[in-house]
Amino acid sequence: MNAQHIDFPALSVYQRYKLMASLIVPRPIALVTTINAQGVVNAAPFSMFNMVGEDPPLVMVSVNHHNSQGRQKDTATNILANGQFVVHLPDEGLADAMHACATEAPDGVSELDLVGLATTPSRTLAVPCIATAPVAFECVLHEHLRNDSRHVFFGRVQWLRVREGLVDTDTWRVRLQDYFPVARFGASFYVRTR
Repeated sequence: MNAQHIDFPALSVYQRYKLMASLIVPRPIALVTTINAQGVVNAAPFSMFNMVGEDPPLVMVSVNHHNSQGRQKDTATNILANGQFVVHLPDEGLADAMHACATEAPDGVSELDLVGLATTPSRTLAVPCIATAPVAFECVLHEHLRNDSRHVFFGRVQWLRVREGLVDTDTWRVRLQDYFPVARFGASFYVRTR
């Protein structure tokens, strides 16, 4: 096979991002809810996300340091302030609203209100769950890493909320015929899992 060789450190940060984000695909999407001190719920999607392990049960979410106005992202601010977040796995029915949550809401306004998504209380956290999400992992902050461009949050799963009938509790298997999560496929492209 002929190969193209690329000196990765010689590339700009943007060039590295474009290549990595378009080659490491498909990536699962976490629609993360957090809450600030005033009780405003923030919701934002992240495709730099995955499970890390089951003992302890950990998920990882990577969040840019700053938003387009140069301020720290609300997700990072809220997790650092109270150590709580909920990771939702959006399906096809939630995809448009999930994508719309990527916009920056005005201060004091929840993205969930802007896109018309209702919440339901979490079992173990102050942060609510998105009522229509097929999967919600209630997480407490287990570890926080910071590099030049990102916060990396490891969340310890405290509780799992799934759509009724999605999990067969006799076998502890997901009924995949009823589960259609969406994934990121570079740029603003998404893939279906049917």
